[in-house]
This record gives sequence, structure tokens and C-alpha cells, in this order.
Amino acid sequence: MSLLSLIAVLLIGQADGAAPAGTAVVPDGPVASAGPANPWKITLDAGLMTTQNAYSDSWSGGESGSLSWATNWAFAAQKQYTPKLNHKNTTKLSFGQTVSQTESKKWNRPVKSTDLIDLESLLRLTLGLVVDPFVSARYETQFRDASDPSNIRSFNPATITGSLGAARSFFNEKNRELTMRLGVSAKQRINRNVMVDPVNLTRATAKQKNGGLEYITDYRTPVFSDKVQYVAKLSVYKAFYNSNADALAGLPNEDYWKSPDVNWENTLTASISKYLMVNLYLQWLYDKEVDVRGRLKETLSLGLTYSYK
Repeated sequence: MSLLSLIAVLLIGQADGAAPAGTAVVPDGPVASAGPANPWKITLDAGLMTTQNAYSDSWSGGESGSLSWATNWAFAAQKQYTPKLNHKNTTKLSFGQTVSQTESKKWNRPVKSTDLIDLESLLRLTLGLVVDPFVSARYETQFRDASDPSNIRSFNPATITGSLGAARSFFNEKNRELTMRLGVSAKQRINRNVMVDPVNLTRATAKQKNGGLEYITDYRTPVFSDKVQYVAKLSVYKAFYNSNADALAGLPNEDYWKSPDVNWENTLTASISKYLMVNLYLQWLYDKEVDVRGRLKETLSLGLTYSYK
């Protein structure tokens, strides 16, 4: 159990009316045996997609072979510790590479096509109110930072987010879920590969802290049948504080950090058979500090899949 879970359990136990220290509690009648603890509700979706093509030397016109592969993992574990405390952990992992041939039929070095590590832990106080108070922690990074080929780093850059607010679960069933959250968030972005002196190739670690409001919606539902699943996640973050605001004063991008950041992910998965699936992934990103335009990513793949629910 995480430290946050332990603190929440202790607080709830005290709120339920724990006896003062040194006071013996004598039951009025026979003590009933405790029932089995609520088990973890675990779901896992994993997939492996590959694409390959090759050409013989007799082809003319500059054709070249290529090989692409990608794997995606989505893991969730949810547990109702007590009637008043719900704990959910989610993990999203993605990694893929593409290798292509030159005109001389030699293979180039692999180029990363997708890379993501997203870990989140969420505690909700299920008090039977219109909304549930929540606290969450999130860690986002990637396996390999290839922005500088001469100095590839693992798990860089990284974003750590802590949030506190109110959540509403409209429904939470085996194959259907809709949850919305709104709260205050504090973020810290760490980049351990910032070039500060190009002449001497000196690098340093840059840190940026900001705080603001964050809205998140998680939604999943079957489409037409249980063999087709749609999963969506919408995140909107509006910063009101930035630790680098003074350093940006007077620059053309001094107010870019004030624009809302949007991340909208959509995944449609169709199971052809038990271990074969078609996957369509659409992501729309907007972060004015990265680019003043929105960024769109689309992936359509056919591959192997494994699902546990």
C-alpha cells in the first residue's frame, strides 16, 4: 500500500469514531468474523503490431524495404479498501521503432516511432456525496530521449503532477466507465539533457514548476458489441503560475504558458479473434509552449492482442 493510501485509511478510521488512546473497547456481543477483503479489480490490454516490406535488387525506382513494430500496454488495478476509500492505479506503456533501407539496400539504424510511460495513482473518498474528494499523483516520461542522438538518455524528460479536487463517477462497470475530475494541480517538469554551452557541449538539468486547474475525463464503452471497445481520455490544464515567468518576460513567447494544454486520446479496438485485433489510435495535442499549432497523431494497426478483465 502506498503512503497516501495508508494516511487516508488512518484518517477515515479516526473520522469513524475511534476510541481515545488508553480506552478499552468491549464488544456488546459476539464478535462476527470479518468477511473477505474486497479484491483488486484488474484489467490488462496488451498488443504487438508489426509491418514489413522488402524488395529485390531488380527493382528500379528507389523502392526500399522497411520494418516497423510497436507494442502497447494498458494496465489498471482498482480496489475499494473500505466503503469510504477507493484506490485506482493505471499504467500505460508504449514503444515502437521503424527500420528502413537505403538505396544501396543497407539498413539504417532504428528510429523511434512511439514512446510513452504514464503512471497514475488515484485515491477517492467515496462518501456518498454528489462528488468524491480525490488526491492523485502522476508520472509521465519516455523510455529513451532521442532528441539528441549523441547523448540518448533514459526516462527523460519527466513530468510529475500532484492533484487535489473533486471527482464524479457516473458509472463504473466491467466494460463501461465514465469519470470526471476537476482540481488544482502542481506540476514539475524535469529535463536532464538541456544544452547550455554548444561550444563545450555542456549540458545541465532544467526544472520548471507551475500550478493551475486540471480537468480530466476517462471514458470507455463497447461499440455495437463486446468485441469493439472505445476508450477516450481528455485532459485540459490551465496554468496560473510558472516558475520561469520572470525569465520569459519581454520575449515573444512570454505568455505562451498561460494557454490551456489539451491532450485528447481516442482508441478504438476491434477483436477479430481471441488474439488478433485491429487498433485505431487518434491523439490531438495542444501545448503552445511546444508549438502554436495543434498536433495530431494517427495509428492504424493490425496485430496480436491479449486482454484480461
